[in-house]
This record gives sequence, C-alpha cells and structure tokens, in this order.
Amino acid sequence: QVQLVESGGGLVQAGGSLRLSCAASRRTFSSNSMGWFRQAPGKEREFVAAISRSGRSTSYADSVKGRFTISRDNVKATVSLQMNSLKPEDTAVYYCAASDTIVVITIAAGYPYWGQGTQVTVSS
Repeated sequence: QVQLVESGGGLVQAGGSLRLSCAASRRTFSSNSMGWFRQAPGKEREFVAAISRSGRSTSYADSVKGRFTISRDNVKATVSLQMNSLKPEDTAVYYCAASDTIVVITIAAGYPYWGQGTQVTVSS
C-alpha cells in the first residue's frame, strides 16, 4: 500500500509560480511511476504530468507543456510539480498518484494510489 500526501497548494496571481510536492510512505517508491492530475469544479479529473520510475521519461498535457515540470527524488520518496506562468484556468484541486508500473501512464485508471489533493487557485 502506498500513502501519498500533497503539499504546496495555495492562492497565486496569474503569471506566478507554485511548487507542489508529494511525499510517499512506502520505501519502494522508486518502483512506481508517478503522476499529477487535477480536477476543477464541475469538470472531470484530467491528466497533468507523469514521470517514470527512473525519472528519465516524462509526459505532459498539452495545456501545461513548457510551463510545468515534474521531477522526483527516489531517495527522499518525493515527486514535485513546478508550475510557472500560472493561468486562471489552472485553478483546480491537484492530486498526486502512484502506479504499480515503471513506465509513464497518462490515464487515471492506471493509478491505484491517490493523495487527498491540494487546492491551487490562480486569480486573474
């Protein structure tokens, strides 16, 4: 079982930056590919970014490419999402997720483990 705890959300003005972090409880964190998803009010949960077990492969939603960067530290068992040039449409609850595979996964169904979410609000 993997337990995930997100942190780093908050309120920021458009054009600003935030860094989300996700801490994993299991020592075998390095065996899991990881992902970030988000869900805005009234919308379905959507893929944001994912990173492979090794960290060498990443994938991003088109809407965040060039603005967001996912990274991981397998020693500290953490995965981060650096969000720059934030837009009001980035406002959502952001979720960290862990898979049971080593490769990048971009669909929510591929992740059995989820954090509780952290709110990101971008004001215009």
